[in-house]
This record gives sequence, C-alpha cells and structure tokens, in this order.
Amino acid sequence: MLKALPARDLYKACVLKSFPFTTTRQLSPLNEIVGQNRAQEAVRFALAMPHGGYNVYAVGRNGLGKRTMMLRYLEHHMDDEGRCDDWCYVANFDDPREPRVLRLRAGDGQALKQDMDRLMTRLSQVIPQTFEGDSFMERSERLKEEYAKKQQSELDQVGREAEKHGVRLSISTPGGYRLEAMNGEEPHSQESFDALPDQERERFESVISDLELKLRSALRAVADLEQAYADKQEALNDETLEGIAGHQLEELKERYRDYPAVIEYLDAVRKDLSDSLDIFLEDNDEQAAIAYAALDRKLPRRYQINLLVHRKGHEVPVVVEENPTYHNLFGYVENVTFKGSVFTDFSLIRPGSLHRANGGYLLMDAIKVLEQPYVWDGLKRALRSRSLAINSLERELTLSGTISLEPEAIPLDVKIVLFGDRETWLLLQEHDPEFGELFRVTADFENEMDRNEDSQLQYAKFIASLADEKGLLHCHRRAVARIIEYSARIAEHQDRLSLHAADIANLLRESDFWAREGGATLIEASHVNKALASARYRSSRIRDQFFDGVRDGSTFVTVSGEQVGQINGLSVLSTGGYEFGMSNRITATCYYGDGDVIDIERDAKLGGNIHSKGVMILTSWLSARFAANDPMHLSASLTFEQNYGEVDGDSASLGELCALVSALSGLPLRQDIAVTGSINQFGEVQPVGGLNEKVEGFFETCRIKGLTGSQGVMLPAANVQNLMLDEEVLAAVRAGRFAVYPVSTVEEALSMMLGRPAGQPGRSGNYPSNTVFGAVQKRLAAMRERSEKAGQ
Repeated sequence: MLKALPARDLYKACVLKSFPFTTTRQLSPLNEIVGQNRAQEAVRFALAMPHGGYNVYAVGRNGLGKRTMMLRYLEHHMDDEGRCDDWCYVANFDDPREPRVLRLRAGDGQALKQDMDRLMTRLSQVIPQTFEGDSFMERSERLKEEYAKKQQSELDQVGREAEKHGVRLSISTPGGYRLEAMNGEEPHSQESFDALPDQERERFESVISDLELKLRSALRAVADLEQAYADKQEALNDETLEGIAGHQLEELKERYRDYPAVIEYLDAVRKDLSDSLDIFLEDNDEQAAIAYAALDRKLPRRYQINLLVHRKGHEVPVVVEENPTYHNLFGYVENVTFKGSVFTDFSLIRPGSLHRANGGYLLMDAIKVLEQPYVWDGLKRALRSRSLAINSLERELTLSGTISLEPEAIPLDVKIVLFGDRETWLLLQEHDPEFGELFRVTADFENEMDRNEDSQLQYAKFIASLADEKGLLHCHRRAVARIIEYSARIAEHQDRLSLHAADIANLLRESDFWAREGGATLIEASHVNKALASARYRSSRIRDQFFDGVRDGSTFVTVSGEQVGQINGLSVLSTGGYEFGMSNRITATCYYGDGDVIDIERDAKLGGNIHSKGVMILTSWLSARFAANDPMHLSASLTFEQNYGEVDGDSASLGELCALVSALSGLPLRQDIAVTGSINQFGEVQPVGGLNEKVEGFFETCRIKGLTGSQGVMLPAANVQNLMLDEEVLAAVRAGRFAVYPVSTVEEALSMMLGRPAGQPGRSGNYPSNTVFGAVQKRLAAMRERSEKAGQ
C-alpha cells in the first residue's frame, strides 16, 4: 500500500530564524527588480552599445515589473556623459515653408528664447518711437526734399526748352507727362492745329519730337534719382535700425559664439529686420489680426524662438509614452483659422515623444505601438534614417491638399524599449524582417526564481522597496514569511518564488488596508491572511455555485465505498483570473468489440487535442499489455459525466486508465480517493498542473459530503514539490482526516485503487489470478474463447 505524505511535505513554510530582521523597516530597499539578472544584463548591454539597432524588446507577461525594472535601472545606471540638448525651430526667411532647426546645450535654448523675446519687446517699442520721432522725420524729409528738387530740376529744364518753342509740358496721369502745342495761352485743339499752315504744323511736330527725346532722358534721370532716394532712405533706415538693434544683436552673437547656426540665424534676423521694418510700424487692426492668424511678415512673432524641447537639467531624458499615436510620437504642426482661411508657421510646430526622448530613452508598450495606424512604419523609418522629420499624417494619407510646412529634420539618437508578450515578439520576428535589425536585444524576463535563504532575503528587501515606493506600512517578518509562502504557491513550486510583482504589490496594498483598518502600525501575518481570504471571497461566486451542486445533490459525486468503472477525477476551472479545483466523475464501460477505446468527449467534439492524445496513450498502453500476441475483443468507452463544456489536458489520463482497467477486470474502484496525473506509454505517471487547486477542490467536496478519515487524493510523485496547500487541508492531514498519496507508476495506482496487486507476468506471460492484470487477462481470454466458438 502507498504511504500518505506527511503534512510537512504538503507545504514548505519559511524558517523565521533565517530572517535577520524583525520588520522590513530595517532592510535597505532594492534598486533593481529581484530575480531578473538575465534581463538586467541584456538591458545593460543594449544601453551601453553605441551602435545603431541595439534597441530593446522586453519579453514577459504583464505584471513582472518590466517597466519598473527598466526605470530603476536607468535611474541608477544611466550614463550621465551623454549629450542632452535643447531643440528649437526658427523662421527660414528665405523659404518660410522650411523652418530651420537649432541645437543648443541644455538650458541654452530657453536662454536664447528669452533673449530674443526681450529684444523683440524692446524693438516693438523703440522702433516706432524712433522712426516716428522728430530727428528721424527731419532727416527723412530733408532727404526727400533734396531728391524732389533734383527731380523737379530735370523736368523744369525740359519745360523751359518747350516754352521757347511754343510747347507746354503738362502732367497727363500720375507719373505721366504730355507735350502740347500752344495756341496763345491755351493748347491747340485738334481742329485749330489742323487749320495751321503746313509749315507751322511741321515745325510743331519736329519740336515735339525733339522734346520727347529730351523728356525721356529726363524721366530716366528722374527714375535714377528715385532709386537713389530709395537707396538713401534705406541706408538711413538701416543706419537708424543699426543704432537701435545692432549692438544688441552683436551682444547676442558674442553670447552664442559657440553656435555657428545661431550666429547665422542672428545675421539673417538683422537683414530681415531691415527688409520687414513695416511690421513694427503697422497700425491697422484688421491687418494685424490677419497677420496674427497668417503669421506672415506682419508681426514680430516671426522672430520668436519655437523652443521645441527644453531640458531643465543635464539628466539624460527618459520618456514613457502611454499613448503612442502618430502625432504623440512624431510631433505635428498646428493650424490657426482666420475668417475661414487656415494658416500655419514654424511657431506652431509641436514636439512628440521622440523629440523629448532624443539623446535618451523612450519606453513604450509594443501592442499599443502596433495598434496605432502608421506608427510602426514611421518608427522604423526614423530609426533607420537616425533622423526625425515632422510629416503631416494627413498629407501622407493624401487626405488633404492644404499647404503644410516641411521643417528641417532633427538628428535622432535614442534607444527604444518596447514592452510586450512573447506572442507579439514571435509574430514580429516572423513577419517583419526589419524587426531583428532594429531590435537586436531581447530582455527575457523570468517568471520565477529559486527559493533559498539568500533569495528569500532579497524578496524581503523587494517587499520593503514596495512599501517605501507605494507609501505602505512595513511588514513584520511573520508577514514577510506569509507573503513568500504565497509567492511559492503562485509559482506552484515549494523551491521557487513568483516574480509576478503585480500580484505581490496587490497583496501588500490589501494587507495594508486591513492593517490600517485595525489600527495597526505594521502589517502582520494575520493581515496578509485576511487580504488573501477577502480576495478569494470576492472572486469565488462561481466556485460556490459549483459546490452548491455538490451540496444539493444535483452534481453526482461519490466519496465513499467502491464502484466498478467509476472514479473521481480532478480538474481546474478558471473564472477571470481565479482558479479552483473540482472533482469530476469519470466512467468507463466495456462491451464486445474489436478492442477500440471510444473517447466520448472527442467524438462529441468536447475534447481538446491534448486530452485526445492522453486517451490514445492509455489505449496504446492497454494494447501493449493485453493485445501484444492475441487480439483484444473487448472494447470500451470513456466519458466525463455531467460535463457540458470542453475538456482539455492529459491530467485525467491516469484516472481514465484506472476506470478502464476496473471496467475490464470487473474489480471495483475506491470512491474515496480522487486521482490526477498523466501517463506515458510505459506506464510512468507524469506531473501535471494545478495540484493545489485540485487537492483543495476534492477536500471541499469531501467536507461537504462528510469527511470519513479515509479520503484523499492520489497524485504524481513528481508533483509533491508543487504542493503548497492551504491551512484547512493541512489541519485535516495532521488530524488524519485526509491524505495525499504520491504515485510513480500505473501499477502502484491500480494496486491502491483496486485493493489488490497489479501483478507481474510469469514466464508464460500470464498474470496470477489474484492480481488486477490477472483478472483482466482472464476476462479477455474468456472473450476470445467465446469469439472462437462463435466463429466455428
């Protein structure tokens, strides 16, 4: 007979003496996430690699602390020698559609913007005062009068020459002149001119022709004088403007002498100030409003600095983008509307996450990136070209024909960290050939870590870190021990701990709630237990409904006595993150046939592939045992009674085999022992999952039906290390009211369940008649004999 496991093998408790602390307040918090050495090394390598393409894809399910680890690592291991820059867009006075970019050291961009704002504010006040002042107006008027006299002198010479010959020079249109033959004091009319003698007419025509040549010459001289006046006036404007702004621009050039691009921009500003002087002298409100909307050479705004990215310090930027839309990632150009017209300019360029992370690190969720249209292609394009261009998404989609800007591209130097699950990672590897070139480093996060004294102390420090980080009460070491034991249960292994940080953080929060509710200053083990019980109660409505069926008899379960071809199997049900175990009645029947085992679940399309494989393996085992030399004329069928959903997994194959052997042999099976485990073709019992839930589920069934002291669960011996049963089951085991039996082979299971040895074949290949296999062999021989007689 199998020996039941002692209670100490069903739960591995922490040894409090191994904890060198009383509360977590005495522990120094961890700077990194516990247990993720492999992922941390991958991140260290990727971030230290100076070459392109060494971006990181962090693989692991949600809740492992991928983002937290990355942020903590960057906080404590970031290379402070990297360049951290301010980025500015300024007007391109030669081509307004292509704004220019300025790159300055951290803080200098803000300083340049403030310096230009102060300069423009001063010029907006001083220029109108100066150019409308008496001194400037007097010099301008004097210049104007001087050139007006010269122009009039040129025309007067032609006029005097004309008068000598009886011709008058008159103004026909603004800026136009006409020579007229005079008839005394009045010009000749057409009739009077035609009435003149031919000789007189010819004289007038000859004189006027000569005068026209002199007039054209005079008008050319006037035009030259106008241009000279304009040049002199412009020189006067420049001289005056230089007196106002020249020394200030020179001071700025000296201040930013280390930036050739800024010097070039300030020179362009100096030239454009002269060309666009009227923007400081504009008084028309409507024109000013239009100018404000159009931003077109009408306001000093064209000289402002668009500080796209401003660094407050010299820390390398670390940006987490929660919503990686196209505009949020790559930036965009805003528009303004005035009276139905849409305008834009360089000052409406807005940055994206890549701009803010430039020179540092950008962290994003891979699935969110892939969900957004055109973002993945745009990100790859930016990483390949190592430049960041702001392109209108509407123009890329050809949805809009409006004129947009084409800002100068910004050099891109950024490390991308994508967080995602393994399925997404595999899909990208398979379907995107560029993915492997751009994300050469995979940080593979562990789900579990080994459990030993050192790792338990690390885990305690991790708990201390969570308490400090989230402002929670610290934990007594008994509470730490209970949390570590819970972590081992999540990991489903006595010697491993779960690294699912989200679960531990949630447990700490809820334990903190119950501790504060009770007025405690520390989280005790009782608070942890209360938090676990509360969470289980909140999630167990469907579980309780299942057990209500056991309680009222609508679910058929037998937990005492014996029955041929019937056994209690165990399964795990999941309801939105909460899992619980249930017992399932498995039945087998036998009848005359060709030796096939019919899987009713598979034929009803309720059996999954793995379950079907398990049935095929047990069929193979049966055939190898009892039909190696002679045909087996006994067929059988298997099913899960009262099951109306899909069945998958091979953890019931041991129980199904026991039910089949019972049906074949006619020997009754114990109903007080539930069975779980899978088998291979050699009859070895293999480990399965969900052991804690399965044992606790059958224990609850037995408790409802009434504990007899003989009840228990049979499970694979290889699964003993996975047991972390709850206290109620452990108490029943200690009291001898429930038992857990480990089994390694089919023969051991059959001996336990059928109450007699499985049997070993003799030299002739026959089994002793008082064994399980002997009974099966005897029945099969009788069936073959009957078949042979029927054939005669």
